[in-house]
Amino acid sequence: MSQLELDPTAAGTPPRRPGRRARTSVFWLSLPLAVVSVGVFVLPLTGLLPAAGQDLAATRQPPALMPGGTWAHPLGTDKLGQDVLTQFVTAGRLTIVIGLVGALVAIGPGTLLGVLAGYFRGWVDRVISVLIDAQLALPFILVALAIIANRGSSLPVLFLVLALTGWAVCARVTRSATMAIRERQFVFGLRAAGASEPRIVFRHILPNLAGTTVALGTLQVGTAILVESALSFLGLGVVPPMNSWGSMLASGQDELSQAWWIAFFPGLAITLLVLLVNLLGDALLTHHDPRKARR
Repeated sequence: MSQLELDPTAAGTPPRRPGRRARTSVFWLSLPLAVVSVGVFVLPLTGLLPAAGQDLAATRQPPALMPGGTWAHPLGTDKLGQDVLTQFVTAGRLTIVIGLVGALVAIGPGTLLGVLAGYFRGWVDRVISVLIDAQLALPFILVALAIIANRGSSLPVLFLVLALTGWAVCARVTRSATMAIRERQFVFGLRAAGASEPRIVFRHILPNLAGTTVALGTLQVGTAILVESALSFLGLGVVPPMNSWGSMLASGQDELSQAWWIAFFPGLAITLLVLLVNLLGDALLTHHDPRKARR
């Protein structure tokens, strides 16, 4: 057997770069997410959206492309004659904000606890690991019901629920990554040079976890949107006069037989947004994990 058969790269074909496909995926997945975000936040400022008031003479009008529809209401109207497109854009803005803030409040404590457990090991690792296992064993809906029944429905309470239900996954991943980083030569060199433990953790360990943390945060955005949508669908999330895609989905469930478009468009938006966010998070994890990229 020739050397070319043993080694394909010997023929002059350059070896595949496993991270190149991940970077390409990150770029193409970021484009639609950026377009959606800009549209949701900029479109209300242009004055192009229909009026948000009620019009009882135009209740349950279908979308413009259906018989009986009109371009005055491109996505139709609800049972009160309110424009679905205006509600859709306004609700999308709040949904994206909830996803971003929900990811931040979960990834912050989760990353910190994971780093502490992975670096210091010993009793610190045992205590935090027990907390992680206990949190992952609890159904998030029970935690949400307990907190909301005690504190009521509001955005701060919703963010508290997202933090308590999301930190454990982030802590588990960062713990494993920290355990691998602490065994590298540069960490032993820092200890030999007399660097303090807090300096090693905050100046050297955390920066090396930046890529993993960003990827986890991206995945957590999709999780936060799903949790908020589920709670709002049950009447436990966003409360009037605020509106989100989850609350739009809940308000349109009783109109599916007469005005299906009220629930269809926010439901489709939640599905596509969470899918794109999860694909982007997976591409980021692939980009920052050479072992996964080679696979």
